[in-house]
Amino acid sequence: MKKDKELKSKNKKQKNRNGESVRLKYLRWQRLDNSAHLFPVIAGERMSNTYRISASLTEDVNPVLLQSALDTLLPLYEPFNVRLRKGFFWNYFEENGRKAPAVRAENGYPCRFIHSKFNRDYLFTVSYYKNRINIEVFHVLADGMGGISFLKELVYHYLRLAHPEIEAVTGSGLTSGTSMNQEDSFLRNYKKSSKPKYVTSKAYTIKGEKLRDNQLGVITCKMNLAQLKAAAHKYGSSINEYLVGVYMYSIYRACLHGALSKKDIRIAVPVNLRSYFESVTVKNFFVMISAEFSTWKEDHTFEEIIAKTNEGLRAQMSKDHLESIFSYNVSNQKNVFLKSMPMFLKNIAMRIVYSRSALANSTTMTNIGNIKVDEAYKKYVSDFFAILSMSKGQYIKATICSYDDTMNVTFSSILRNVDIQQCFVKQLTSDGIDISLETNGVYYG
Repeated sequence: MKKDKELKSKNKKQKNRNGESVRLKYLRWQRLDNSAHLFPVIAGERMSNTYRISASLTEDVNPVLLQSALDTLLPLYEPFNVRLRKGFFWNYFEENGRKAPAVRAENGYPCRFIHSKFNRDYLFTVSYYKNRINIEVFHVLADGMGGISFLKELVYHYLRLAHPEIEAVTGSGLTSGTSMNQEDSFLRNYKKSSKPKYVTSKAYTIKGEKLRDNQLGVITCKMNLAQLKAAAHKYGSSINEYLVGVYMYSIYRACLHGALSKKDIRIAVPVNLRSYFESVTVKNFFVMISAEFSTWKEDHTFEEIIAKTNEGLRAQMSKDHLESIFSYNVSNQKNVFLKSMPMFLKNIAMRIVYSRSALANSTTMTNIGNIKVDEAYKKYVSDFFAILSMSKGQYIKATICSYDDTMNVTFSSILRNVDIQQCFVKQLTSDGIDISLETNGVYYG
């Protein structure tokens, strides 16, 4: 497989104490992608900048085999075999090479901050619960697509150990469809830009009584994909547009109760850029657009809100517009003055910029798409779902993913009130979609 051109290693000759010439090996290092520079600056206990992706199997997980699978996979999967280092001008990745982190039984709430020093310097964790395998990834390492790639390989390696007959069909090592490309696709596709493309005005903030410290409430809405497609078709929407529209309407009904608002409801919607720019990178490669709704009267209908949602999202989904968003970010990184600024000053500047822009969205809804597994493993894999951590001013978020004929929408929240989730389910059922719910039990307390 083609190696990343930025992955660098050095070998240098030096005399030892006996006067013999020896070759010293320096660990390979790699630049962070353009979007990753922010995450280490703002991450902490209250804002972990992690996400979870889980695979549900048709049988309970054997932790010994799962650890063995991770031990075997990690040396092969270079993008995750790194640790984060602080440089004078920029943070960077360095080859880790230590023993894989310990696989743990799930015993806490999802998406906690990853203390790398207690995790053998790795930027991801692996846990299990009954029949479920979870990975949690610090966003500096990869976006959801990179996370899915790693999780699938981990599941494949595990299932080969649990069912040795599979390897006779599939062989060992990484599957042929797994990319090891680690290019910074932002830099490769960057075009000079001078104008910012982000909305910075403050959006409506979803507030309420919070759960106890460190609690994260999780509710997954499971639905039939065919029913969902039929409902979206009624409104002339794609599935993504429809679900964002339902979420927008749910916030409007549950929080504003049909009243006028001086601030817009704004939902951040990450866009995977790989198909637009022919990229197979496993690093971060996404931008944020926003679905926005401004009230102009009382008691807006669902039809009015989803029409505005469709219109707003479609207006932003052109290649040129998406390119202009990340090109502005890259232009800042390439600025000669900023490049020469020491890291501690860059950190101060990034925190200021983030604080000003963080409240521009009320919440986030991300769609990580349809997850597919190779045929040899399908009968052992029953489901996938994902969870987002909280960020400044966003106390509830949602993820979308599908597998086979099932779509999962998972809400993660630190708010005690679940009116938004209830409105969401009510709208879906009114559109003829059968819903089943799963939770992590927080709201039963």
